[in-house]
Amino acid sequence: MIRVCRPFVMLTILSAIPTIFWLSLSVQGQASIRGFTAASQARETEVETKFKSIPSPEEERRQHRIFTAEPHIAGSKRNNELARYIADEWRKQGLEDVVIRRYDVYGTNPKRASLEMIAPTHYRATLREAALADDPDSKKSAISGSWFGMSVSGEVTAPVVYAHSGNPEDYELLRKNGITVKGKIVLVRYSNPYSYRGFKALTAEREGAAAILIYSDPAEDGYKKGKVDPDGPWGPEYHIQHGAITYDFVVPGDPLTPGWASVPGAKRIPIEQAKSAPKIMGLPLSWHDAKPLLENMDGPVAPPDWQGGLPIQYHLGGERVKVHLQIEMNNHIQPYYVVESRIRGAELPEEWVVLGNHRDAWVFGGVDPSSGTASMMEMTRALGQLVKEGMRPRRTIVICSWDGEEVGLTGSTEWGEQFADELRAKAVAYINVDEATSGPNFHGQAVASLAPMLVETTRSLQDPSGESLYEAWKATVAREKEQGKQTGQMNDSGLVDGALADTRIGSGSDHTVFLNFIGVPVLGLQFDGDYGVYHSAYDDFFWMNHFGDPEYRYHTLMSQLWGVTALRLASADLLPFDFATYAENVRQFVNEMAKGRDLGALDLNGLRKEIDSFEEAGQRLNESISRMLASGRIDAQLAEHLNHGMMQVERNWLNPEGIPGRPWFKHILYGARFTYAHLELPGLTEAVENQDWPTAQRQAEILRHALETNTKLLDALNNSIVGAK
Repeated sequence: MIRVCRPFVMLTILSAIPTIFWLSLSVQGQASIRGFTAASQARETEVETKFKSIPSPEEERRQHRIFTAEPHIAGSKRNNELARYIADEWRKQGLEDVVIRRYDVYGTNPKRASLEMIAPTHYRATLREAALADDPDSKKSAISGSWFGMSVSGEVTAPVVYAHSGNPEDYELLRKNGITVKGKIVLVRYSNPYSYRGFKALTAEREGAAAILIYSDPAEDGYKKGKVDPDGPWGPEYHIQHGAITYDFVVPGDPLTPGWASVPGAKRIPIEQAKSAPKIMGLPLSWHDAKPLLENMDGPVAPPDWQGGLPIQYHLGGERVKVHLQIEMNNHIQPYYVVESRIRGAELPEEWVVLGNHRDAWVFGGVDPSSGTASMMEMTRALGQLVKEGMRPRRTIVICSWDGEEVGLTGSTEWGEQFADELRAKAVAYINVDEATSGPNFHGQAVASLAPMLVETTRSLQDPSGESLYEAWKATVAREKEQGKQTGQMNDSGLVDGALADTRIGSGSDHTVFLNFIGVPVLGLQFDGDYGVYHSAYDDFFWMNHFGDPEYRYHTLMSQLWGVTALRLASADLLPFDFATYAENVRQFVNEMAKGRDLGALDLNGLRKEIDSFEEAGQRLNESISRMLASGRIDAQLAEHLNHGMMQVERNWLNPEGIPGRPWFKHILYGARFTYAHLELPGLTEAVENQDWPTAQRQAEILRHALETNTKLLDALNNSIVGAK
């Protein structure tokens, strides 16, 4: 049967508008949309125009206030109330199959903590964030004191050592200065360079430290950057960056159910066997509480690049400063809740486009994640309005509010593990929004096959500056290059080309289970800016309304971008993957891995040839699909065959055995270092860095075989198009 696939079933007057009008609109409107015939694009453009007109800054602000009204850490009463609120709102908005799923996980909550310097002088740390006169929420009694998720309980009296950023090379420098940290307490700072606090904790644990204190130095996010809250966006004296120290770079999710879902009644391993559970005490500090320790330290003067923003000379310490630290935690199995909804597809309900944002916050979560949650609620309201007016996407859109992301990427991981088989069969892509906005600078991430589609989508949206989002994005990247900055908060890639989309994808958010465990293509969307109150009590409604997005225009733009991206994937005649671009990306990964290294013991010739073959097959498929779309004649059975074949490509990058040492992480192109930073070709790269040449050769062969499999798949898909003519 030959027919033109419709992107939406129009149950309203839209279905009666003559095709010639749509074709005229397509000619007069924007450039062609990837994956759509001309007639389908005309309908899609009309739907997108309607969709983009619905989200409003006023409603974004109203929703944002609801989610930032009280602290709502994972497992708390307030966070569970917000789960029910989201479910109720989604039902009112017209979303379907709304359900709240329960996962019984090893959660984490504080009981009490104290830190007291007992020598050479006395100081008792406040471990609290002082209220700001201009910020009413900062005065709320529900704000907790200092604590780290997944810290162990304990009590110790020991000397303090300053270990800079707490990375392995920092301990090497300490050893060169004759300083050991075994049995001592290490004081390290956030950033400089960035590494995830869990990696700092693991490194301290491996070094034999008794505990770790992590503080926010004003050089990174405080007064050295500019004016501090409430006069500016940077962190004030008492701000504390809360967080978890879970080793979720080894296994994310519930530590007691590694690789399977923690549904009620699931089997569990003992906590002692959990690879992601720390065995060290940890506590975050404000610079107000860190300064008395630092200014009293003895030992050698710290190197120049270890000196921070405080008006003191930093020393390495090790003997003179002694503290008494006591931490009591309530770590136990407790329920976390994932809220799930969908808009059922009119023609292909068994193909899913999945969207998600986490709900839990360390305190109010003004940026992280409540800006994303507010944008999600406006996006779903707009999608629901389309359905009420008779516009339904061809494929099903699944929307989830995750729980426990901050603890260990928990809710998304458990949900993904529960539905892994179904997702591998049905999922087209996953679109993640964690923080919608902390400023005006857009950064988009995507697996390389979807990067061109994301760039194209930004051309259809207007930035609050008045230019297109695409032009604003280009300006941001150009400006950051000029300033020598890397892009992205945690997954810095240092973009060096005009592709804009960051295709170096690490971990640290809810996309992880989809990409690294299930093999689903992912996209990540975020606006950012000067943001010095991350994970603190000052990351709240006041901060957003004064510094982050006072007019909620970028919240609104995120709702529009998120929804339009989802709609295009959900209604494309042929899915807008570009595998030639993917091949070029893999080639870049190999070249970057090999640059500056002696790889004489490693034969990559076969691998490089297979990359060339994959690229050529991708180009042939691109050309055939373009001709088919231009003809306007799409056979339904052939389209289904092509789309399911293209969905399989990402699955074929999975190695069932996982990467060496971390079998949960199965993607052979994308991974993450223990710092959360991106790590391309993880199994191969880590073997090369360790000069483990037999393992490196095996990993290169695994990659070569996957490329060969996908080349054959693309050729088969192309042949099916050619044979149908």
